[in-house]
Amino acid sequence: MIPDIHTVNVEAVTPAISGGRFPVKRVVGDILVVEADIFTHGHDVVRAVAQWRTQGEQEWREVEMLHVVNDRWSGSFQLKENATYEYTVFAWRDPFLSWAHDTKKKHDAHQDLTSDLLEGRKIVEGAVARADQDDAARISDKLLCFQERLESSTTAERALELLRRVSEAAAAKEPVSDLLADVSLLLHRLAAGQKMGGGDPVNDVVLGEELRLLMAKYPDRSDFGRYHQILEVTVDRKRAEFGSWYEMWGRSQGTDPTRSATFGEMEGRLDEIAGLGFDVIYLPPIHPIGFTNRKGPNNSLICPPGSPGCPYAIGNEFGGHTAVEPSLGTIDDFRTFERACRSRGMEIALDVALQTSPDHPWVKEHPEWFKKRPDGTIKFAENPPKKYEDIYPLDFTTTDREGLWNGVLEVFLFWMEQGVRIFRVDNPHTKPVEFWKWLIGEVRKVGPDVIFLAEAFTRAKMMQILAKSGYTQSYTYFTWRNFKHEIIDYFTELTQSDVAEYFRGNLFVNTPDILPEFLQDAPRSAFKIRALLATTLGPTWGMYNGFELCEGAPLPGKEEYINSEKYDFKVWDWDRPGNIKEYIGRLNHIRRDHPALQENRNLRFYRADNEQVLFYGKHREEERDHIFVAVNLNPFEPQETAVYVPIHDLGIKVDETYQLHDLITGRRYYWKGERNFVKLDPGNEPAHIFHLLRWSHREQDFDYFL
Repeated sequence: MIPDIHTVNVEAVTPAISGGRFPVKRVVGDILVVEADIFTHGHDVVRAVAQWRTQGEQEWREVEMLHVVNDRWSGSFQLKENATYEYTVFAWRDPFLSWAHDTKKKHDAHQDLTSDLLEGRKIVEGAVARADQDDAARISDKLLCFQERLESSTTAERALELLRRVSEAAAAKEPVSDLLADVSLLLHRLAAGQKMGGGDPVNDVVLGEELRLLMAKYPDRSDFGRYHQILEVTVDRKRAEFGSWYEMWGRSQGTDPTRSATFGEMEGRLDEIAGLGFDVIYLPPIHPIGFTNRKGPNNSLICPPGSPGCPYAIGNEFGGHTAVEPSLGTIDDFRTFERACRSRGMEIALDVALQTSPDHPWVKEHPEWFKKRPDGTIKFAENPPKKYEDIYPLDFTTTDREGLWNGVLEVFLFWMEQGVRIFRVDNPHTKPVEFWKWLIGEVRKVGPDVIFLAEAFTRAKMMQILAKSGYTQSYTYFTWRNFKHEIIDYFTELTQSDVAEYFRGNLFVNTPDILPEFLQDAPRSAFKIRALLATTLGPTWGMYNGFELCEGAPLPGKEEYINSEKYDFKVWDWDRPGNIKEYIGRLNHIRRDHPALQENRNLRFYRADNEQVLFYGKHREEERDHIFVAVNLNPFEPQETAVYVPIHDLGIKVDETYQLHDLITGRRYYWKGERNFVKLDPGNEPAHIFHLLRWSHREQDFDYFL
């Protein structure tokens, strides 16, 4: 059986993740650039469009694609809605442009166009049927020129034929007067037609710009090719890409060392946190905490009376994942706290840990949702050699998979009803990827604005598949990337490879579980260095409360905090000497003021001759916003080095002076050329954040412009 034939080949469409299995990610307002290899046999002219629509729409919208190089084509369109879009590529052999291309060559070579004009007239007549009424009339007017040109061509051919006969008759000494009269009449008609038309009717009308535009508007697309897949792009709200997270534990927000602060008391710190430039308040689990095998201070198996236990051991007689820990308040108190955050321009990210304590209502109501030992008892969580006797993991492959999966979905929907639109999910890598793909898809049907952060400090491939399957953001290895080559290699992968199409890193400098070695008993400069890296390498970053106080007391031999509030109450002096609150506030406000720092894929690393100095830039050409960062990675010793500004990429001449405004100190520097010097003292300021400005001389005054 002879197959259907599509004469235009459309291949290698990008962006596409894992052959199109997963959607790429963008935010509202982004421009999606679609590229494809497009070609056909022979020499016919090809046209192509990128087609797109929001998921659920029937009709495609289109934008013309342009040839780039070597049969590679490109087109782009703006993503205006917080939704999932579909896109593909459609291409066709354009009969009019192919005809016009060949006819132009023949016309320039003064060849006979009679047959070509007949062919072109037929093509143009086809467009009349496709056009609207006004354009159909305009195309019909152009057809008159085809007819006149055909008649003119026919008249000229008849005149030439008569002249040949005159020549033959004269040679035979036959009468030629009647033939000459006919020739005269034809030449008169030909001259009159040319006088009426004026100019060159083929170039001016038949091959002219007006007809070309009309034919482009109503093309014959019957000889086509289409990409074999419909691809997807998930378009999130801007917070999915740009944000500053503050992890706030109620246990350390009060003044009483024997109890947690309530939501009402926690509200008292919101003005300060908002003033530091944070826009997300991230709360650990706020649910009732189990009593069975409750952990004591520093994760001890011995739990003294009054110990609060670990909030990740969820559930007791007061309820489970949709209840509130009584020491924090009530569900109404939570709603009040959520509104208080929003009134200050912040929103809550709620930690969801899909596990239970032995006291959770699900244990009695749905024992089939848990894995059993051979003796029939439920297995507690383990990560050998660590044991978590206070936690039961859920079995997502249970025989009652429908019941469990829908039960978990109801948890997310409940908190969405309370105003939560951001969820930080604990240990998602310990649950099936297919579960997350299903759950996040179901949540997005109700709330496409919901953001999911994957707390997955695990293998890179697992982190990536979670991002592909729907997670909006992910924790990263940034926490352990301290040296120059590590940072460059890792962030080049995150921002300049295909990973950037779907993986958005949230650069946390510390967490309740992780006190990196770099920060353990470290000087103030170490905290400033890590904060600056986090706020400028990526558009989204986060910190766990206490970082602003330069808290770095470790549990001996481990990357953990001693006397962690995961297991105990704490009282902090939020203004204690040596804090870097002002510095963090400055960094966050710099980020808000500069669009270049609000994107992920515009990071570029540049040369610095000292291995302990990192030099990089982020650029937003639309706003002429060019940011350069030079940072001393050594928190103990001053460093100096030559750094190299990419002046040629910026259109700066070798002998041109340009200004660098240090956004941290306010100082201004005047540099010339590519190679310049910096000296960075961690005892003072370990880094520069430079905003590059060029200048123009105008009436002997210097005007600075972005």
